[in-house]
Amino acid sequence: MVRADRYLPDMRVTRAWPERASLVKGIAFAGTLACVGWAVAIADTGRLDWLFLVLALGAIGANLFDARTEAQRVSISGLALAAILVIAFFGPAWAFAVVVTAELIDWCITRYRPVSMLVNIFGGGAPMLVAGTVFEAVRPAEDGSVGFYLALALAAVLVLVLNLVLVAWLTSLLDGFPFLPTLAGASRTLVVSLAINVPLALAAAGLCLELGVGGSAFAAFTLIAFGYMANLVATARHRSRQYASLSWGVLSGLLRTLDVRDPRAARHAAAVAAFSRDIARASGMGREECELVHTAGLLHDIGHFALSDRVSERGRVLNDEDWTAIRRHPELGADMLRDLGLYGPVAEIVHAHHERIDGRGYPDRLSADRIPEAAKIIAVAEVYDTLTAHDTYRTPVSSFEALTELRRVSGTQLDGRYVEILAELLAGSDITYRHADAADFGRELDLERRINDAAAS
Repeated sequence: MVRADRYLPDMRVTRAWPERASLVKGIAFAGTLACVGWAVAIADTGRLDWLFLVLALGAIGANLFDARTEAQRVSISGLALAAILVIAFFGPAWAFAVVVTAELIDWCITRYRPVSMLVNIFGGGAPMLVAGTVFEAVRPAEDGSVGFYLALALAAVLVLVLNLVLVAWLTSLLDGFPFLPTLAGASRTLVVSLAINVPLALAAAGLCLELGVGGSAFAAFTLIAFGYMANLVATARHRSRQYASLSWGVLSGLLRTLDVRDPRAARHAAAVAAFSRDIARASGMGREECELVHTAGLLHDIGHFALSDRVSERGRVLNDEDWTAIRRHPELGADMLRDLGLYGPVAEIVHAHHERIDGRGYPDRLSADRIPEAAKIIAVAEVYDTLTAHDTYRTPVSSFEALTELRRVSGTQLDGRYVEILAELLAGSDITYRHADAADFGRELDLERRINDAAAS
């Protein structure tokens, strides 16, 4: 069941106008009162038995362990499944009562926004009455027949769809978001919810008919356990996203700080990342490998952050000690990435991006096949950008002259295969691509996408 958010009670209160909150409270409260009157009018106490108590306890337990959507404005709980079974065996009035009780207990424990509690009661209870009334009208006299299951499936679909529409409408009205985008975002879960809950409702109904209270108790326990596990998964996913956000925030902050010390650093990182990704793609690497190469290209010089300011100053003659420090930047960068986590493969590439095919590179003097392919690609991209860019320490040369130089050191410093792939890429490109002076670090970083990808992995 879709529910208004209970996890972030303070963040959007400041965004919601008082008039909006009052309007939503009024709608939800009036709707709930109307539903209470409707439920009282149709309630039949003679239908209650021990099975109802088992289903009610299952509904309450499942509702306490819901799972957030990525947008964190709505959440998903297993309350609907238990309430649908109550519709099947005890009627819409008692399904409404179960939803109201579960939401009130949840609110008493978590104390989230009262207006969200009203939205959840109305948005979850009203669909039970509507769907339950339809079910009572079309169900056959014999429980367990094909017609019974078809009617129950229809009721389940109505519950889930009406619940989604009501909660999305009231939530968007409360928080000032457009209704259709809010509905579209929440509806991504609807197909999955229908695919899971409708068959489960039919199977659970059959189990209740065959096994009675004992089978239903087992189903209720399973429902609570499923909700608890879903909550653990959602919590772990959220924490993973927070960790990824922190890690990428630190890394991008370091590179931007480096850009202040040396204005070419961020542009150079973006250019090397873009060239490296294109070379990797043209060489036949898969999407994940290309993404890995692109990320390593962005971060290949992160180790420069640990170097002294004097090394980065233009016009200064570097001594042997300075060059020794510069040659440590691949190791320093790899150590930074390993300390931040999630970047093991990238750290290995960064560590090796100044190795040479002939084994005369640094820091480990690796040669040929011992050098990661991604590091070979980055080496080609870095040398090319250093030769052609206008913000380097040397006079820029044309793309043709740069390729001539790359071919001269092909087979000794650089891998000839990737040099020729770059040459093919440049052959049909304009000067903006060949001289990546406008390469944008923020665009190549695409921080939000990287955080989402890291959290999902």
